Amino acid sequence: MTVPVLTFFNNKGGVGKTSLIYHLAWMFADFRKRVVITDLDPQANLTAAFLEDDQIEELWDMGTPGSTIYQSVKPLTGVGDIAEPELKEITTDLYLLPGDVGLSGFEDTLSAEWPNSMGDNNLYRPMRILSSFWQVMQVAAAKVQAELLLVDIGPNLGAINRSVLVATDYVAIPLGADLFSLQGLSNLGPTLRSWKGLWKKRLDNWEVSVESKQFPDFQLPSGKMQPIGYLCQQHGVRLDRPVKAYDKWVQRIPAVYREAVLDEPPVANLKQDQDPHCLATIKHYRSLIPMAQEHRKPIFNLSSADGAIGSHAHAVADSRKDFKLLAEKIAAKIGMQV
Repeated sequence: MTVPVLTFFNNKGGVGKTSLIYHLAWMFADFRKRVVITDLDPQANLTAAFLEDDQIEELWDMGTPGSTIYQSVKPLTGVGDIAEPELKEITTDLYLLPGDVGLSGFEDTLSAEWPNSMGDNNLYRPMRILSSFWQVMQVAAAKVQAELLLVDIGPNLGAINRSVLVATDYVAIPLGADLFSLQGLSNLGPTLRSWKGLWKKRLDNWEVSVESKQFPDFQLPSGKMQPIGYLCQQHGVRLDRPVKAYDKWVQRIPAVYREAVLDEPPVANLKQDQDPHCLATIKHYRSLIPMAQEHRKPIFNLSSADGAIGSHAHAVADSRKDFKLLAEKIAAKIGMQV
């Protein structure tokens, strides 16, 4: 039985995606749900949130097979096979498969094997490479008996992200309250449907191939890519522009999400705060964020010893309620009890 993969994705950056995953991972661990986080963004910002710079530098300099997600798939660029991943235990029930800036070098390999996977023969290696992220993540989850895989990826529609989405069961879409997020959402829906269809063709091609009989134990991801909803950053004054300037973009999200992502007709006059597909409105938490980054903990775990006193203490308590509610809602969407 495979472990479900939940990926947070928008091809527009700057929407708080990495911070969101970081906090949700801690909250699921608080629920005693064992989680493995995989940092598949070549910028490795999520890894930097969990590990000290010295630890990351050592991982990258040593280049030990399996020490990062890139070091796990790197042997496939030559004549080797996937290296068993080595996880970093962050806390009880929370593990990290670190990211790596070298991952961007794997893009060309994935691009080259995409057309090869539709050939008439010699399909095992292309399918192995294209599904390598899923293979590594499932091995990682099995090592620690995880119940959920959380994935962070970069804001683009390249070959790396295509292979990540192929490996994904559920997709959550973080958004900002601006034109660029809305346009990104319009592009994202058709792309997901296209990738899903193209991967289905490859699975069908594999099923009728001679090699599928030669490798009966070789499992492949289904490429489910089921959207579970979107998350919207709380809008407010930014660059001296009023809230009203952002409100118009927020209120357009429900219609665009249905049309572009779900391929459904929009619901007339549906507001974002009434939309069942809106998982949450993410608050800014302003000064709590740098405080939490300094102490390398989620904002809802900050204490008076960390400087969270007075109004900060109230904000910490509120953030715990917010992320608890969000984690519960996401768990219900993916059929996981908490």
